[in-house]
Amino acid sequence: DNEMFISGAVGAFRDYLTRVLSWKPVHRIEERAKNLLQKYPRGKDIMKLIRRSRAMLTPGMFFEELGFEYFGPVDGHDTRGLVDILGNIRNINGPKLLHVVTRKGKGYPPAEESPETFHGTSPFKPETGAAVCGPERKKSCQDVFGEIITELASEDRRVAAITAAMKSGTGLKEFADRFPERFFDVGIAEQHAVTFAAGLAADGIRPVCAIYSTFLQRAYDQIIHDVALQRLPVIFAVDRAGIVGEDGPTHHGVFDLSYLSTIPDMTVAAPSTRQEMKNLFRSALEWSSPAAIRYPRGSLPEGSGESESSVIKPGTGVLLREGKDLIILAIGNMVHPALEAAGILARRGIEAGVADLRFAKPLDRELILSASSSAGRVLTVEENVLSGGVGERIAAILPRGIMVDMLGIPDRFITFGAPDELRGNLGLTAEGISSKAEALVSSGGP
Repeated sequence: DNEMFISGAVGAFRDYLTRVLSWKPVHRIEERAKNLLQKYPRGKDIMKLIRRSRAMLTPGMFFEELGFEYFGPVDGHDTRGLVDILGNIRNINGPKLLHVVTRKGKGYPPAEESPETFHGTSPFKPETGAAVCGPERKKSCQDVFGEIITELASEDRRVAAITAAMKSGTGLKEFADRFPERFFDVGIAEQHAVTFAAGLAADGIRPVCAIYSTFLQRAYDQIIHDVALQRLPVIFAVDRAGIVGEDGPTHHGVFDLSYLSTIPDMTVAAPSTRQEMKNLFRSALEWSSPAAIRYPRGSLPEGSGESESSVIKPGTGVLLREGKDLIILAIGNMVHPALEAAGILARRGIEAGVADLRFAKPLDRELILSASSSAGRVLTVEENVLSGGVGERIAAILPRGIMVDMLGIPDRFITFGAPDELRGNLGLTAEGISSKAEALVSSGGP
């Protein structure tokens, strides 16, 4: 218990634990009474009576009502003391709860002063905690999301933002500062975030629910029953979609295109540029059913030739490059590598077209069928599992005679590693895409 989530803690249970901490004198008195009463024949019975009645004195009774033997609070930074306590309670029968109090960043002053910053940080100078200046940082998708949602909220009073303990991580800090009455941090409770968003949408609010892709999986039932079944226009900002990196298998957001596309009336989009991302969020306010817009950790290209006021109709992609030998159908952050791959292929004498699908659901059937019939060969590219992904859905609508191959996340969990290195291993780079495309053209099939 460090009184925090990744950022500041919210909710009644946080306040409850704080009250527990304020009752240390009661715990000390109870412990002394227990030691004294154990010396008498009826001491255990008297102690049980005291514990039952202590609900009036200390919130620790809450845990015991749930069937836990409660111990604490204790100092989590006293390692020797913790070892002694764990040794003392290990042989007590039944479930036990040891309330350990810590300070986030303990022992390193810069982290104690700014625990949220040091939860996950870029390189810094250990002596001072100051960030090490590297190459100029590109504007991240999280920055872009924060900008566009704040802009939309300033234009439309119906817009509200919901996060599950990730205000800074999702880019909502400015929104929270400017519109505190329309910002809701529900804590680490993604299921509640989605149901709460449904309730707001049912009352005419336009909630934007910002949750990491991997954590949105926890709320799949609520997405279906509370949002989609009622066709409520909740906008899901699906952050950290695709390969995430050093956090490993639990944090890679590589399933969302598959699990969201199975839901009736759900629009699922993935921008390929920062401007397209802004346009999709602005457009989503015009749509009358639930929508998910997924974007990666890190940055997307700025984009050119896209109007800032463009309203995008669901299920409309864009042909970016024509080619007679094959068409590469890419989505999201795989569009730019696909364009680079087409350049590599051109130098090898292969004319490859590239299309930005923009939508995993609904698919732009007209674009897909037209481009595939002209080229005769199709390569789909997505930073999502192949099973149930965009590639499989495209293959299902292609006519016979069209050769199709798919590039994406294989049927296994992806390990830890730098995102670029992991993408290289998976073939989700310009070089990997061009090699896959060349093999498709030269072999006459996948």
